[in-house]
Amino acid sequence: MNRLQLWKVASVVLVACGLASAQTITTFEAPAAGTGAGQGTEAIDINPAGAIVGYYADSNNVVHAFVCVSGCSSSGKFTTLNAPGAGTADNGSGCLALESCQGTFAFSENLFGAITGFYTDSNNVAHGYVTAPPYTTFTALNEPDAGTGPEQGTGALNINLGGEVAGQYFDASGVPHGFVTAPPYTTFTSFDPTGSVATFTASGIGLNLEGTLTGAYFDSSGVEHGFVRAANGTITEYNVTGAGTAAGQGTSTSGINDLGVIMGLYIDSSDVDHGYVRSPFGAITTFNVSGAGTGSGQGTVPEGNNLEGEITGQYIDSSGVNHGFVRSPFGAITTFDAPGAGTSAGQGTVPLTPNLFGTITGFYIDANGVLHGFLRTP
Repeated sequence: MNRLQLWKVASVVLVACGLASAQTITTFEAPAAGTGAGQGTEAIDINPAGAIVGYYADSNNVVHAFVCVSGCSSSGKFTTLNAPGAGTADNGSGCLALESCQGTFAFSENLFGAITGFYTDSNNVAHGYVTAPPYTTFTALNEPDAGTGPEQGTGALNINLGGEVAGQYFDASGVPHGFVTAPPYTTFTSFDPTGSVATFTASGIGLNLEGTLTGAYFDSSGVEHGFVRAANGTITEYNVTGAGTAAGQGTSTSGINDLGVIMGLYIDSSDVDHGYVRSPFGAITTFNVSGAGTGSGQGTVPEGNNLEGEITGQYIDSSGVNHGFVRSPFGAITTFDAPGAGTSAGQGTVPLTPNLFGTITGFYIDANGVLHGFLRTP
């Protein structure tokens, strides 16, 4: 699909959105998801066809990837993905927040249903993979310079329409670097922005149709900086005005759309989060959700954007509770909470990705610390 075709689809969608009624939020659970604290279902990405990928922790704290269709409306709409070689050890509660846990994780799905992610083996080494319908065959992705010790290896995080994959790998010293690879996945290109001591790519929607990739890196002082890598390998680093310059502060990125628009967050000198949008030409607009807290670790956290420029994410209020928001291409912000979301610190609603049609997926954390998937239609 070329850009002209995408714009034709987008034009129809914009008209449809203008006629749409109030939002609808439905919740869902992977059939074998555990129901204890730190267990449950974490929806990550949604493609234009409405298929959702993510992962869940079962009652034994083992992680499994999934893909579901038709709004994830019943157990029959789910397919569980377990990569060959994935570990099956009890990871302990809270593993969904720890991507070094054993099992299979899915992060990104393209329009053709190809999925990428990684699995962690019984030695806690990560390996990337690509799989496609009917999801019975997995192609392993191991960056040649990736380490083979615990919490090392290859993490595949993004796949675009052409099947190109991007992510990061951890070398034998535990240092992360970015990489890209394309079918048949026999050649890997690694990269680091100038001054990087730790390179991370955005996940799920960090790689667009043109092969442009975004992410962030940390310098030797522990300050974070955004970057965008063109398909030809040229890397441009950038910083949002107002970003802090101390360790743990700076500019991060969450994703890029097919027109090259990047969004993410920056952390100021008081450790407060703020959202921003960066145009393909480098102009940056910052924003904050009304109701976002202004204390350390609070604020506005964009997570995903789509072709029309709609942005979704979470904001953290003054009590440390997460809430969802949607920002239109014109800057109007709508907030929402998934039904059943907890109202204590560390609980609440975490939207992650909107698709071409403005349908958003993500997860919420209930009052018992259990994670659940949700789908918001405009």
